[in-house]
Amino acid sequence: MQAKDWEKLKSGSDVRGTALEGVAGEHVDLTDEAVSGIVKAFLYRLAMQSGKKELTVAVGHDSRLSAGRIADCVLKAIVASGANALFTGLSSTPSMFMLLKEDSLEADASVMITASHLPFNKNGLKFFTKDGGLEGKDISEILSLAAEGKALSAAAPGSVKNINYIDTYAQGLVRFVREKTGKERPLSGKKIIVDAGNGAGGFYVDKVLKPLGADTDGSQFLEPDGRFPNHIPNPENKDAMRSISEQVKKVKADFGIIFDTDVDRAGAVDSKGEEINRNRLIALISAILLAEKPGVIVTDSVTSDGLAEFIKKHGGVHRRFKRGYKNVIDESKRLNAEGVYSPLAIETSGHAALKENYFLDDGAYLVTRILISLATLANEGKDISELIKDLPEPAEAAEVRLSFKEGTDFKTLGSGAIEDIKKRATEQDGLSLAPDNFEGVRIVFGKDDGDGWALVRMSLHEPIMPINFESNKKGGCKQIAKTLLSLLGKYDFLNTENLEKYLAK
Repeated sequence: MQAKDWEKLKSGSDVRGTALEGVAGEHVDLTDEAVSGIVKAFLYRLAMQSGKKELTVAVGHDSRLSAGRIADCVLKAIVASGANALFTGLSSTPSMFMLLKEDSLEADASVMITASHLPFNKNGLKFFTKDGGLEGKDISEILSLAAEGKALSAAAPGSVKNINYIDTYAQGLVRFVREKTGKERPLSGKKIIVDAGNGAGGFYVDKVLKPLGADTDGSQFLEPDGRFPNHIPNPENKDAMRSISEQVKKVKADFGIIFDTDVDRAGAVDSKGEEINRNRLIALISAILLAEKPGVIVTDSVTSDGLAEFIKKHGGVHRRFKRGYKNVIDESKRLNAEGVYSPLAIETSGHAALKENYFLDDGAYLVTRILISLATLANEGKDISELIKDLPEPAEAAEVRLSFKEGTDFKTLGSGAIEDIKKRATEQDGLSLAPDNFEGVRIVFGKDDGDGWALVRMSLHEPIMPINFESNKKGGCKQIAKTLLSLLGKYDFLNTENLEKYLAK
């Protein structure tokens, strides 16, 4: 493998690639060689930084079809490096970090084999140390070391020990709910169902909800199946959310939960089958936390103006930051380090990290925190959705993704276009720039010009310019889209076809 081949496997703060054949034009690049080289480089770097001669590394995976092959490669690389492996089998990503907080296991780091919600043929590696998940710059360094063939020289091979940690992790959630509610079975009398999308989240039914007294009949797609035959395990996917919403209504559940493949994200549905997702999910957990102590809620850049109003009304400060769960987490951490209390960093995608939980993006912890409030409100004869009944919601909302003409320097051209739009938007009547913007350009449209806002930004990893827009009136989004087309149509390197299609609907 050449250096550029290693570099292509970087995806933000993770390693991701194609692990299975079966999709036209996508050939396997997360090979045995690549996996082995990356894990050996990770251990080499870990040993250099820690100064430890004997390392112990935990390894887990989600339900993907390629998990067995890759896990075998990871374990062999650990053993060949003279380190010891703790193999947890089917696991959630958050549990692989929480494992490092168990002093009795004496693990120095962990490797989670997952590609989150990506298609069945993808897979990847996510690395944790006791300080948390690795950053993008750490992954770049590991890939550079892998390209150089760096590895530990082992006097003797290490060992592999199989352990069941997901039970311990789940017991911690159960214990947390009981402590908070003061009851052994606080969910008794409530029907709460889970849609695991055939990912790794099925454990939540038997290991968390049932011990707390919930009726879980009607839960679906709990069996791990890396083909994902029912729907993509992704709370942002419309089909996935429709599936859990319909099931809640069908079985007359009090609450529905949906996890992504590796359980670091979640969404929910109330007793009426209404989605608690995106802005509504952010509002719900914000209301719960702000009722306990006012603070700053950090979100990504595409959250609504109504959410900002809601957070302020509930005693908080909304800080709309950059897209990317690592970005919002780092910003919330920065605020706390400066003495500004920030209890939550959350993306509209469902990535939610709470200060009280090591700023770990953990879908299971998020819904567990919500269930504590659900149980408390039930004692007062109230439904959980009452906490967000005062959330102002737009009349319309849309997202359009524009592509770049093939062969263009999309990063340079895209950022240049955004800077140009900032200037042009301020020169147009009825338009202004949002004052609290940290990504792309957020344009405010006056009441006669669409009555809403639009965010034009660059994708974090792809040659795509996503545009999110909302309006407070019917027909407002098309009015905004028409203005956006006039602003963006002048750039010949941009393909505005999707915006034109939206206007033609």
